[in-house]
Amino acid sequence: MATNENLPPNVIKQLAKELKSLDESPPEGIKVGVNDDDFSIIYADIEGPDGTPYENGIFRMKLLLPHDFPQLPPQGFFLTKIFHPNISSDGKICVNTLKRDWNPSLGLRHVLVVVRCLLIEPFPESALNEQAAKMLLENYEDYSKHARLITGIYAKPKPKHKSGPISESTTALNVDQSSNTSVATSGGVVDLKNTTAPSAVPLPPFSTTSSKEVHPNNADQVISETGASAPPGVNRKEGVVAKPLAEKKKMDARKKSLKRL
Repeated sequence: MATNENLPPNVIKQLAKELKSLDESPPEGIKVGVNDDDFSIIYADIEGPDGTPYENGIFRMKLLLPHDFPQLPPQGFFLTKIFHPNISSDGKICVNTLKRDWNPSLGLRHVLVVVRCLLIEPFPESALNEQAAKMLLENYEDYSKHARLITGIYAKPKPKHKSGPISESTTALNVDQSSNTSVATSGGVVDLKNTTAPSAVPLPPFSTTSSKEVHPNNADQVISETGASAPPGVNRKEGVVAKPLAEKKKMDARKKSLKRL
């Protein structure tokens, strides 16, 4: 139960019941909030009615309840900037329900519904914003355009930002791509012409350039077909590979000469 010296206990009890009702069954387009320790200030978020210049906007307002409430009406203020004939530049609301038409039997629900209806049907005859009233009477299109502009700037609902997973997933994707590259370079088919292995990773065996087993006698053929140079440690003129190749060339030359004969 709220403890507020500005309001009598019986009024606080009645307000507690009404606020509970507003929370369980809120009016269309209105969400009410209150400080449990101070029932003399009532906050509400009002959705801009469809088909009005305030559509898609969220407007916060507050009601200040006087000590003599409900004998005296509450004062209403818009905390969100709005361009409206009956709402001043500092947010004060001018509506008959909160003045001469006030009745102690009227509850907070009725007040909030009237305020939202004011966004649907302004009363330029009792204007607090003379510029808005004049535009409304003389050129509704200009009034509507300006009101929509102010709504889009000040009453736009805050978007919900996504966090974390986007950058993390991107990092994971990069990791996967790098791991796939490493698998490709250590697999059964390696492009020795275009692939350069990292210095920390040993070069793949020479046999991985072909699916067939590479014999010393056809190693030179594999090198020429891939267009790659001989791997380190293998010399065409010297070593185990170079010698059988030289012998093979001699044999091929002898066969050609025999065919000519």
